[in-house]
Amino acid sequence: MDKNVFKNITYGLYVVTSKYNDILSGCIVNTVSQITSVDPVVAISINKNNYMNEIIKKSNIVAISILDVNTNKDLISKFGYKSSKDIDKFTDTSYELIDEVPVVKENTNGYIIGKVINIIDVNTHDIFLVSVSKSALLNGEDSLTYKDYQLKMKGTSPKNAPTYIETETNKTDSNKYRCIICGHIYDDGVEEIPFHLLPDDWVCPVCGVSKDKFEKIN
Repeated sequence: MDKNVFKNITYGLYVVTSKYNDILSGCIVNTVSQITSVDPVVAISINKNNYMNEIIKKSNIVAISILDVNTNKDLISKFGYKSSKDIDKFTDTSYELIDEVPVVKENTNGYIIGKVINIIDVNTHDIFLVSVSKSALLNGEDSLTYKDYQLKMKGTSPKNAPTYIETETNKTDSNKYRCIICGHIYDDGVEEIPFHLLPDDWVCPVCGVSKDKFEKIN
């Protein structure tokens, strides 16, 4: 099986959010699909290890913010590579409580709100089927595609993402270091500065973690 073929399937990028009691939670996903048009239903795939999975199961309500092409990479880093267990992702983020659900409006061209009507167990992930109760367009900007995120923003899939594919590194004489959070690879043979000479305050260009979260891989 050549898993690289899956890279040819098109995806967008979304912030999925929910609220349970006083807990606001959100994460980045790239697997949101419209299933029906009459009485619209959408499907969301979320890893069982994600805190977001737990919150949605408790609340049974979810919002989906569709990210636009002007999305700030810091927003993706905050919602995509950090857990709502550890930080308040909504601090300094533009959002609004709509029907008791936090809807991210920053870099968003539209949103969808709905209730979970079914959950399908697919091994490492759950697929949440959501009956849409409210939706709105916010601006006329194009949606950010996952391909643009990978090529233009040099983003990668975290290990919990449905589209994660473990990459093989070419064996060269240069040293390579991999971020244990997002999988980004720093190659001394490509970059201008060797990894060990990077300043202490340098952070991963994808997820924003510090140097000590990188492991040498060759």
